[in-house]
Amino acid sequence: MPERAPTPVERPLPTAEARDLMTLVRDLARREVAPRAAEEEEAGRFPRELFTLLSASGLLGLPYDSAYGGGEQPYEVYLQVLEELAAARLTVGLGVSVHTLASYALAAHGTHEQRAAHLPAMLGGGLLGAYCLSEPSSGSDAAALRTRAVREGDNWVITGTKAWTTHGGIADFYTVMARSGGEGARGITAFLVPGDAVGLSAAAPERKMGLKGSPTAQVHFDGVRIPDARRIGDEGQGFAIALAALDSGRLGIAACAVGVAQAALDEAVAFARQRRQFGRPIADFQGLRFLLADMATRIEAGRALYLAAARLRDAGRPFARQAAMAKLHCTDAAMQVTTDAVQVLGGYGCTADFPVERYLREAKVLQIVEGTNQIQRMVIARHLLGPETR
Repeated sequence: MPERAPTPVERPLPTAEARDLMTLVRDLARREVAPRAAEEEEAGRFPRELFTLLSASGLLGLPYDSAYGGGEQPYEVYLQVLEELAAARLTVGLGVSVHTLASYALAAHGTHEQRAAHLPAMLGGGLLGAYCLSEPSSGSDAAALRTRAVREGDNWVITGTKAWTTHGGIADFYTVMARSGGEGARGITAFLVPGDAVGLSAAAPERKMGLKGSPTAQVHFDGVRIPDARRIGDEGQGFAIALAALDSGRLGIAACAVGVAQAALDEAVAFARQRRQFGRPIADFQGLRFLLADMATRIEAGRALYLAAARLRDAGRPFARQAAMAKLHCTDAAMQVTTDAVQVLGGYGCTADFPVERYLREAKVLQIVEGTNQIQRMVIARHLLGPETR
């Protein structure tokens, strides 16, 4: 089959600078990201050189303060960059989202001295970050984490295991939530741990159904000693920092999901135009045309939802409920759209000769990461009804 022609997307970009940025991203995605995506995902290869390029191009710090090397772009723009990268290869789009998530704690809650010391390298110095909250026995119940941080003079000693860590084992820094006090959410503190810290190690990457090029691994902290200068925020503030980071991170996942769905729709449209049955293109059949129309509508609705939430964030208004809605809707939509794309391609859709089967496997992962969609429904319901009665 000929190379697909992507469906043009009219993007609501607020400035000429943002439009130039998107032109740069599209060109980079077309030339550097997409051509090797299928081969490298099949081989399980992480494209570290692409992240070095993204860092040099200023794309690893887009929503952060320019005083520390960031791009100072609104989330409305940053998320559309993620969508474009994820459409070319989800490992790259998701990787940028996770790096941004890992940088959030320091950028939002670090002291001026901490930000000046670390952020420039994190945002534009070629470093790659990871975010450590989940553990083998605490995923959705993140406040039950057991990794401990014990203070010894001017240092902290961290011991425990984190699970489901994107970039685990290859990250240059880890934003780690550890228990420094009593049980529950108030006993958790955030730390910035260098990737080469003594006592830090990673297990073999998980063997996942999708996102094979993105390493996900347990990370072990065996008496990792770091100075108090690497504590982020106050003692006991870590869980609040973690939840605030996840609100923004969920918007990143939503944007990535829309990117995957858009890529699947583009493939389905191209195939429908070229595949002939009963003497004419299958795009002529009403049943298939209606299916494609539903796919496009789900994508546009998801894009509008994540952009509306981003604009709330950019305006400094509460957006946690809308972020949960965006993550829920966009990832569910991506699952449906990629399933339908496989159906459009028929038998070809079930083969690795076409990327839609990969998109389907990747979409399933997005319904789970950074809070399962059941957790998103709980968040939304709490905003509507208040907390559950005990």
